[in-house]
Amino acid sequence: MRIGAWAESNEDNQSIKKVNNMSDLRIREVKLEDAARLVDIYSYYVLNTAVSFEYEVPTVEEFEQRIKKITVKFPYLVCEKDGKIVGYVYAGEYSARSAYSWTAAMSIYVDKYYRRQGIGSAMYKEIEPKLKKMGIVNLLAGTAYCEPEDEYLTHASSIFHMSQGYSEAAHFKKIGKKFNRWYDLKWYQKII
Repeated sequence: MRIGAWAESNEDNQSIKKVNNMSDLRIREVKLEDAARLVDIYSYYVLNTAVSFEYEVPTVEEFEQRIKKITVKFPYLVCEKDGKIVGYVYAGEYSARSAYSWTAAMSIYVDKYYRRQGIGSAMYKEIEPKLKKMGIVNLLAGTAYCEPEDEYLTHASSIFHMSQGYSEAAHFKKIGKKFNRWYDLKWYQKII
């Protein structure tokens, strides 16, 4: 799938890549050699945000193992812009119990310089039919949450999932601790 031409702008002395239309994006299956770039994207969220509850950035080798494990059963896609990976999405097992076989847990990350430009929506649009074809009917997405927002976490992930047709299904209070403060976890659900 080819999906945005971009123009560079400068915001707070950071180079932000602006996607003006989605025709220059390419969404494809992940490859093991993508692991280093995926770690690069993910490391921002681990080190600077409460979006991920991991404290340590996984190694490239650990990420390769995660890719191998996930792709045995589920789709794992990357989004490229001009040959550079700018985001990734994958589905995973929600639970090993047989009755949950029709449910998948979603994970999605977009390069910090490409956020809020439709890339996440494009990746979800590409992966959902693949999951439906597998017989998956229930998508779940867990997002960290705090009220009010703080310097480590905004409501962007919650807002994004609601915009993709998910509805809030659960809200766990003070379930994860990072940066010496407690964060909630919201689960969102979408029937496909």
